[in-house]
Amino acid sequence: MVEEYLFAASAAAVAVVLLELCVLRTGLFRRPAYWITMVIVLGFQVPVDGWLTKLDAPVVLYADWAISGVRAPWDIPVEDFLYGFAMITAVLLLWERRRAAREQA
Repeated sequence: MVEEYLFAASAAAVAVVLLELCVLRTGLFRRPAYWITMVIVLGFQVPVDGWLTKLDAPVVLYADWAISGVRAPWDIPVEDFLYGFAMITAVLLLWERRRAAREQA
């Protein structure tokens, strides 16, 4: 499949947003702490991912057919940001759901 990483990362991001808005409803997206957390994650993701995916000496290689080819900043495939958002947000949503269940018990 062409650009399969872009499709998978986009689908994961959309699925996580829908999970929050339609199922879990934790209110996570309304919390400033969540958005501060995402800025902190980006603060670490950009230099590390930039080093791992830099085009002049990559540690991680992506098949040309699997990604969109859009890279920013420092040669980071944009798909990595979607994947990171989905992964971190899913973990935080499940953590919040577990915390709420414990408080009700």
